[in-house]
Amino acid sequence: MLDSIIKKEFLQAQTVLQQFLSDEGNIQSIETAGMLMVQAFKQGNKIISCGNGGSMCDAMHFAEELTGRFRNDRKALPAIAISDPSYITCTANDYGFDFVFSRFVEAMGKSGDVLLAISTSGNSKNICLAAEKAKMNGMKVITLSGNSGGLLKELSDVCICVQNDGYSDRIQEIHIKIIHSLIHFIESNVYIDSFEADPI
Repeated sequence: MLDSIIKKEFLQAQTVLQQFLSDEGNIQSIETAGMLMVQAFKQGNKIISCGNGGSMCDAMHFAEELTGRFRNDRKALPAIAISDPSYITCTANDYGFDFVFSRFVEAMGKSGDVLLAISTSGNSKNICLAAEKAKMNGMKVITLSGNSGGLLKELSDVCICVQNDGYSDRIQEIHIKIIHSLIHFIESNVYIDSFEADPI
């Protein structure tokens, strides 16, 4: 019984991934997003990332792989996730949870920067408000979402949507693969001369 439950989980994940890959537009969107990020870094700008719950973990993972290291030795890249609990609880207490990300973007985001906004529904109000503030600050907005992209899609320069009629964890599983693909793309294009070729 347990074997069938576990195998079913992997088969569902495989189906969602295959569906995502079957749309060439998804790959083009990832490449476009990657180029926007590369351009921002080459011009001395930064990336701010945000999300709720598991999507916050993804936002943090994205930022730490860039400031730290993913696959290759290279200079640290300026990326920060909005994840400081003292800041979040302070802002939520003073202004409400809807504003925990937009206040940070208002303070730290500038023209030429990029916001990576992650929401499986595309309708999280605090993420949408952050995207709105980013646009007001002259930032590019790249979003990872699910299905139609929700309200967030209209606020995006690039919206990468994962189609799935079931639970959001299937969407999140593709999001982390997209994130790893973006990081690899960035590493391969920002400091291209400092990298060794892939071993395979």
